[in-house]
Amino acid sequence: MAAPPAGRDADSRSHLFFLLQNTIVDERGSFAVSSLFPGPLVQILKSIRKLPARVALVGDVVRLEDEKANSAAESLRETVLAYQRAVNESSYSVSGILSSPEVNSTSRIENLQDLFQGNDQYSVYRFNISSCMYIDGKGGTHEVNLEDMEKSKADPLSPFLTSLIDGINRSETRRRALVLFCIAFLNENAKDAFLLSADRKGFEVLGKVLGSLNEDGSREYQWKELRFTFKEEARDLEIFCQHLLQMEEEALKSISHSAGI
Repeated sequence: MAAPPAGRDADSRSHLFFLLQNTIVDERGSFAVSSLFPGPLVQILKSIRKLPARVALVGDVVRLEDEKANSAAESLRETVLAYQRAVNESSYSVSGILSSPEVNSTSRIENLQDLFQGNDQYSVYRFNISSCMYIDGKGGTHEVNLEDMEKSKADPLSPFLTSLIDGINRSETRRRALVLFCIAFLNENAKDAFLLSADRKGFEVLGKVLGSLNEDGSREYQWKELRFTFKEEARDLEIFCQHLLQMEEEALKSISHSAGI
């Protein structure tokens, strides 16, 4: 974590300064990381009272010496440059999602670019984790083994996730494809769908599907989380989008065949 220099937003700066000042007295700290729900997803999830999944961390906040701080800054710079290269070298269809004029969200990587602009000086802090708790969307808590967490690797799609979700959800054409997936692959009678999350193994959709019969024989549409798993893992964003195109072709063929077309 980095402390912002003077000239940044006053409230955020004073709040973070207060937190970092406390580490001089007591380096113990806690940190919460939640899933981001960009664009139209926010209001829908609020309407169904779904909380974002989040991780609660407890540990010590330690300021890094200059040599280690410089190493961390260089590693961060390489991450930002790798993100920029991936976007610049992506195909037309992929870049169209990430840079859609309708997308108003900003990825985490893009927010970090300010760190390397101008001559501002930052202090770098390391958060040494002593415990980790995963809190699901229903409020259930699940303790995470620290050894498992240390061995884990970031998903290759994570740097692009916010822009990817927002780019797909703000496109009626791409959302119609999600509806087709619900109908063709899960046999769910869906009339609307939004991309909820994505990773190298597949993605989750929030679909508005026809529910079960009520006592009076009626049926109502309700929001439901649905998971789609790839046959092969997507090691990068380009392959992920290729999988989506292949699934769309298969869904259209399946529905056409069922309809006798």
